[in-house]
Amino acid sequence: MSVAKVTEIHSSSTKSFEDAVATGIARADKTLRNVNGAWIKSQKVVVVKGKVSEYRVLMKVSFVLQD
Repeated sequence: MSVAKVTEIHSSSTKSFEDAVATGIARADKTLRNVNGAWIKSQKVVVVKGKVSEYRVLMKVSFVLQD
């Protein structure tokens, strides 16, 4: 039997939402062991002078706890 934990991650990118998600997962994987899933809780953009300057995501990342 395994037990998983969920943590929230804020991540951003100047390229896209997809890149913001990938960046967040890559960073979480450096600190957390056994990352096995994530879901996007919210998405937001920062607008400067009428143009999107940054894509932000709030995601919940799950990982399996070790014995």
